[in-house]
Amino acid sequence: MKKILVIRFSSIGDIVLTTPVVRCLKQQLGVELHYLTKRQYLPLLEANPHIDRIFSIEKNVSEVLPALRSEGYDCVVDLHKNLRTLQLRLGLFFKPKWLAFNKLNIEKWLLTALKINRLPNVHLVDRYMGAVEPLGVKNDGLGLDFWSPQYRNPQSAIPNPQSPYITFAIGAQYQTKRLPTAKIIEICTAIGQTIVLLGGKAEAGEGEQIAAKSGGHVTNLCGKLTLQESAAVLRGAALVITHDTGMMHIAAAFQKRILSIWGNTMPALGMYPYFGEANADKNTSFEVPDLTCRPCSKIGRKLAQKGISVV
Repeated sequence: MKKILVIRFSSIGDIVLTTPVVRCLKQQLGVELHYLTKRQYLPLLEANPHIDRIFSIEKNVSEVLPALRSEGYDCVVDLHKNLRTLQLRLGLFFKPKWLAFNKLNIEKWLLTALKINRLPNVHLVDRYMGAVEPLGVKNDGLGLDFWSPQYRNPQSAIPNPQSPYITFAIGAQYQTKRLPTAKIIEICTAIGQTIVLLGGKAEAGEGEQIAAKSGGHVTNLCGKLTLQESAAVLRGAALVITHDTGMMHIAAAFQKRILSIWGNTMPALGMYPYFGEANADKNTSFEVPDLTCRPCSKIGRKLAQKGISVV
């Protein structure tokens, strides 16, 4: 093996969870390593020293197919395994060795639709690593990576940034993954310690509301930072409170102590914070285990199916 392509198109958390595979392939095989993703996720990968070249698409693999054909890959590691990767495999005429992870789609359907749990107690990272076992690559147990380029210091917006502060990542792509705003305000008010709210532009208004009603110890940075700048805030935090989101996995890459809050998804789906062998006890999960409608989806929903709060 001289040249390998790794594929993961989205999203933030899933791409961060591929970093042990990238690191182990590079360090254990010494190959030239390329990565294919969606353009919006380039900031997650551009500074990774284990990746030699990144290809990106807006929507279709046809955008990069001629370039990928010219690379002459010895192997493709498919960590997405969807219609796009099938199109790519056909477009490459089945020439490279093709390795893919087990998505456990049937087991996930049984759990979300029928509440029958046949999922193995295996983290997604270890299933990703299983895809490269035929190459003799082993998990080094070092956890996740998050590499950052140069950026302005976002901690200038944090009151007393040298003092310990808590980061609360209030966002999530789906409403059923998130605490109600009133509950977040209640938590922030009760804590009292300096809290920094993180989220995207969609959470900017909610962040202002939470900060205004929780007290002067809460600072809202939602919608004000880039992904890399948000990561810098996570890196400096003494504790991270987060929903089941990409911020949770970036915090795990920094080996932070995490309080993870679970709504309609659940840790049993295999995407809880991953710390590697040495730091496996830094996460505390909060969920409602006896809520019979959970999990109603493997990723989340805009509204709870039964009209009840799942967090």
